Amino acid sequence: MSVSATGRPPRIVVPRWVQLVGLPLLVLFGWVFLSAAAHVVFLFLVAGLLGLLLDPLVRGLQRVHLPRGLAVAIVLLSFAAALGLVIVAVATAVVGETKTATSRFNDYFTHARGAAGQTAANHDVDRLQVWLNTHHLKSIKFQKRGHKLVQQIQDRDVGKNTKKIVTFVEGAAISIGKTLFSVVLLIVISIYMLLDMQRLGRAMDRRFPPRPGEQSLLRSMEHSLASYVRGQAALSLIIGTSAGIGLWAFAATGLLPHAQQYALLFGAWVALTEVIPYLGPWLGAAPPFVYALVTHPLSALWVALLFLGIQQVEGHVVVPKVMGNALRLHPLLVIFGLLAGAELYGLPGALTALPLLAIVRAIWEFFADRISLEPWQGLPIPVEAGIETVPPPAPPRRPAPPAAASAPAEEQPRTLEKP
Repeated sequence: MSVSATGRPPRIVVPRWVQLVGLPLLVLFGWVFLSAAAHVVFLFLVAGLLGLLLDPLVRGLQRVHLPRGLAVAIVLLSFAAALGLVIVAVATAVVGETKTATSRFNDYFTHARGAAGQTAANHDVDRLQVWLNTHHLKSIKFQKRGHKLVQQIQDRDVGKNTKKIVTFVEGAAISIGKTLFSVVLLIVISIYMLLDMQRLGRAMDRRFPPRPGEQSLLRSMEHSLASYVRGQAALSLIIGTSAGIGLWAFAATGLLPHAQQYALLFGAWVALTEVIPYLGPWLGAAPPFVYALVTHPLSALWVALLFLGIQQVEGHVVVPKVMGNALRLHPLLVIFGLLAGAELYGLPGALTALPLLAIVRAIWEFFADRISLEPWQGLPIPVEAGIETVPPPAPPRRPAPPAAASAPAEEQPRTLEKP
């Protein structure tokens, strides 16, 4: 495709027969193909996203005179190592904290303290009833029911149930480790894409050359994906920092005892889970809520209120501002993309929905004024055989303007008749 003298590439006009036959058949074929090979298509889409994300880093290494193959190897190995370290660190921390929490939970309900032989749970039940009595709430008789609840929990073998929880968490961590090995195929596909990315970019530029001062199609897609990553990183940083500071403030004021050492860890966990749509806020709030419930049950109420407030601010202020500016998409389109991705491919589909929308927007903006559809106006009206068509009546003619009044005729002299 050659660029015209005005700097605008010629438009691609889609004929009417392609609009009528080709496009519906293409949509039908695409739907059948996606239904039959959904996993393979999704794998290549994720590999393409990864390639577009890492290609700027590869080009940066090439500027220091490294061969592209070596640059691809360095970038992918660094990315895989960083991802593996993050997953191993998070899994180790979650398993360790789960073991600690379950041990404390077990001691809270089963370990007797003091001369009275009461557990910490029974002691807190008595303290709560005293607090109710001193605040003119004697009508609320909670003490008897609270001790009965504690006894029921003790009868159900708390240690056995908490052991099941630890086993489940350890199994989940092992499953995450196995998932790392299944990513090998994804990395191999990404390697091939990264090695041929320059060739692909040159081929696209020859077929669809950018205008003067305009980015190429490949660079536009990379820029859109980088904007999404920056927006998501800013969102995770804001939410994670807010959660960490809030938990540290609770620990400093005594609302959440002994949480100073875990505030940074909880904040990092909230920032990490913020990447996951829908489930992220709940997953991020779960560890600090469980910790508060085990350490001091009344503190769980303050932690729940903290995360409820953070989620409200996130949904109504932070996300529309940050992600809206990053993606330049309407919020309804973002919601539709997340729901459609989750419906088609579950949680992985929801994770890749927004990056794919960002790339689709870049492609749409690039081709919006390069492709046009052949208009359907002005087509001749078909005449069926054996049926005479009546031509439409001619439009009424406008009446001619009145002629200018002629000059009065010159008066003739009158002659008188002789008698």
